[in-house]
Amino acid sequence: MELSVDVTEANKVATSDPHSFEREALPCLDAVFRFARSLAHERADADDLVQETFLRAYRSWSTFLPGADCRRWLFTICHNAFLRSRERSQRRELHEQGDIDALPAVILHAHAIRDGTDALLTQIELVPALRGALEMLAEPFRSVVLLVDAEGYTYQEASELLSVPVGTVRSRLYRGRRFLQEILFAHARDVGLGCAGTHQGSTDHE
Repeated sequence: MELSVDVTEANKVATSDPHSFEREALPCLDAVFRFARSLAHERADADDLVQETFLRAYRSWSTFLPGADCRRWLFTICHNAFLRSRERSQRRELHEQGDIDALPAVILHAHAIRDGTDALLTQIELVPALRGALEMLAEPFRSVVLLVDAEGYTYQEASELLSVPVGTVRSRLYRGRRFLQEILFAHARDVGLGCAGTHQGSTDHE
């Protein structure tokens, strides 16, 4: 049975409850900050991005459909705000990013990541090498890695959130994982870990 929702009535419910924004949006603050921090290299930039995200969300709260995924909605706003900020910065500084096609050809295995507990982000905080590798990753790939591997979104959900085809999500995730794997294996070699060569000959099944 398909449930038909009257959007106008739903919006009336959202705007008639003055505490709905606090109840629905504010609990997502930490998750939005982690996502913003993954996009912005500097803490101050991430703070600004979070502020802009919640300001835009508050102003647009009447468009939020009660019962929808608020975190996903906020992530969309955050990602769009980041893209606008990056475009402004690029125009201002006339700075071009490096060639995103020059990524190393090594696969990142996603074991023990999709457990719903933001495991990748936890590792990023604990392992400087992974944090640094993520910051080196070009944005089209970084946001996909964070959404799918860290936040647990499906390919379809990430596709809708980023407004790109599912095939693009798969391609970016593949490239992003390869890049991170190369950096991590290099770090493992540097610190003398014996697993540094185990990726040779591996294949991707995404």
